[in-house]
Amino acid sequence: MLLSVMASSTEQSLLELTDKDTREKLSHWDRCGDPMAPLTEKQTDSVLEIRAAAEVTLLPAELPIEDICSLTSRSLRSAFTATLPESTEEVLLQGFQMLELENERIQTAQQSELVDLAESIQQKLSYLNELENINTKLNSPTLSVNSEGFIPMLSKLDECIEYVSSHPHFKDYPVYLTKFKQCLSRAMLLIKSHTVSSLQNLTAQLTKRDPLGAPNADNAFTLYYVKFRAAAPKVRRLIEQVEQRSNTIPEYQQLLDEIHQCYLEQREVLLSPSINSTFTDLTSQNNKDHCALVRSGCAFMVHVCQDEHQLYNEFFSKPSSKLDELLEKLCVSLYDVLRPLIIHVVHLETLSELCGILKNEMLEDHVQNNEVQLAAFDAVVKQMLEDVQERLVYRTHIYIQTDILGYKPAPGDLAYPDKLEMMEKIAQSLKEEQMKLTSSSSFSDVQLEESDNKKLISSEPRAHSTVSPADLHGMWYPTVRRTLVCLSKLYRCIDRAVFQGLSQEALSACIQSLLKASDIIQKNKNQIDGQLFLIKHLLIMREQIAPFHADFAIKEISLDLKKTRDAAFKILNPKAVPNFFRLNSHNAILEFLLQGTPEIKEHYIDSKKDVDRHLKSSCEQFIQQQTHMFVGNLEEFLTKVAALKTMAVEGGPTYNFSQQPWAQTAKINDIVMATYRVLKTKLPITLQSLSLYLANKDTEFILFKPVRNNVQQVFQRLHALLQEEYSGEDLQIIACPSMEQINLLLSVK
Repeated sequence: MLLSVMASSTEQSLLELTDKDTREKLSHWDRCGDPMAPLTEKQTDSVLEIRAAAEVTLLPAELPIEDICSLTSRSLRSAFTATLPESTEEVLLQGFQMLELENERIQTAQQSELVDLAESIQQKLSYLNELENINTKLNSPTLSVNSEGFIPMLSKLDECIEYVSSHPHFKDYPVYLTKFKQCLSRAMLLIKSHTVSSLQNLTAQLTKRDPLGAPNADNAFTLYYVKFRAAAPKVRRLIEQVEQRSNTIPEYQQLLDEIHQCYLEQREVLLSPSINSTFTDLTSQNNKDHCALVRSGCAFMVHVCQDEHQLYNEFFSKPSSKLDELLEKLCVSLYDVLRPLIIHVVHLETLSELCGILKNEMLEDHVQNNEVQLAAFDAVVKQMLEDVQERLVYRTHIYIQTDILGYKPAPGDLAYPDKLEMMEKIAQSLKEEQMKLTSSSSFSDVQLEESDNKKLISSEPRAHSTVSPADLHGMWYPTVRRTLVCLSKLYRCIDRAVFQGLSQEALSACIQSLLKASDIIQKNKNQIDGQLFLIKHLLIMREQIAPFHADFAIKEISLDLKKTRDAAFKILNPKAVPNFFRLNSHNAILEFLLQGTPEIKEHYIDSKKDVDRHLKSSCEQFIQQQTHMFVGNLEEFLTKVAALKTMAVEGGPTYNFSQQPWAQTAKINDIVMATYRVLKTKLPITLQSLSLYLANKDTEFILFKPVRNNVQQVFQRLHALLQEEYSGEDLQIIACPSMEQINLLLSVK
């Protein structure tokens, strides 16, 4: 720096001086009094710094004046290097090179920084500068949403809004954000206008073709689906852009909702009249067949829901809950048509079939295989199913009261055993005819080969096994048949808890009707027919309800008012009036408040066990009645003997049995012979009745075995008494059958 200053201030003087004068004048350049080249304070400091540095650096002793005079800013380095020693020259060159490199590095860095700054500013301004371009495009009268530049413009607009929104510290942030939002609103308005007008124009065209809005079945699909599918690609491109941005930009989500709403409104305008017209036609075609109406109506709505979902997917890729709302609204129109018909159905068969259609065919077969597309249909069908089930339960209660518990049997219903015998004769005659046909057909063609003849004979039906006519479904007592048919229809139609309650009510009513019928048969015919009628039908009920995998027990809650009643009586008792105001344990009012609270009791009613209980009771009555019929006289005789012996044991007089009038050998013989005659005459009738009603050897054996055991025990007791009290001659007069004879008689079938 000092050399440049000196060159600028003394260059002209140095050129005019001679070598001598130059040395002399140089010695006075900084004299104190009158310096020839006065320096500023800053320049003086620089000279001092150079002087301090020269003391360390090797410098030439003298520098030729001509070289100093020739120094310039460009030749300074060469002048120094020409006069300095080689080592000093290298040091100075390296120093100058380092200074130049550092200077260049700094200049380059500053230049790069300025370039980066300019580029950064330009990049930031580029988003803001796009506002004018976007505004120009949006305001252009030739702009079309279907043009190639519209979607790129949307993308650029989204980028600008995102950039400005992420830099709220910019000076004009609110202004630019507002203007970009305005551009966004204008762009979305163009999209909405185009989409809505396209849908509305399409609907108007289709409606104009059919002003009534109810085309026939042949062209309905073409009008409502083919035309819409053909128009879908025209708006699908824009809708996709809206859907892609709806997750991040709320304005686009609102626009998408509005497009959904417009689309669904147009579909409703087209579909509602046609669907209502279809339901009217179906109702007129199936006016008397509710099941066919429900099946066809539901099948129609299944196709509508599936077709609408498929058509929706042609326009949109994102689902919308509004679609199911529309479909549910359309399905409700079916519900509105069917419900007034359902609530007037009185036949249980029709109601149970309706439950099967809705539950099995619609919910299980259709909805479970396509839950997404049939979600709206599923909700309406479930509501309809609940209505049918409610109606079914209500009609079942009435049916149980009127047709089971209140059933009034016709004479033919109680014609036992006549109707069974008649059916048995018919079955026997059919069996004989079948056997005749079988025997005649085996010799009808003598030309048949032996192998073919054997094949023919082996293919003939086997002889009918013994089956009681009472086992035939048509021969069941009407209340039993109605109860079991009712339960079979209810089992798959209603909830298990509801089924348990209805089954208990139905079985209880059926048992009551059987008890009444049994009493009437006993009065009209005889006791054994009434008992076997009841036993057979209870066995049928027990067997038929076994396949129902349900608990037939229900819990009933009752209110026990016994304590309340007793406490109230104490208050009403005239003697308790003086105790009203006594604060002791005998105060009637306190007893009423503390002890008169009703008790809630829970108890279970098991209709299946109720059937078993009545069956057991009926079998016990049959066994007791048959035993009494066979050996009742002998039981009375043995009872008298046992009473006489008891009196003797307790200290009473001792009697000789042979001396008693009722214990004479002749009297005993009459009793024994009468009993034996009853066994021989009535035992076959009993066994025949068992076979007629039960027609099952195992069941017959189980029921008759206790009767046989009772008869055997009575005769065993009689034999023991006779051996103890009577002589051999008396035994011959009495002539009691041996146990072998009794057992042989009881084993007759």
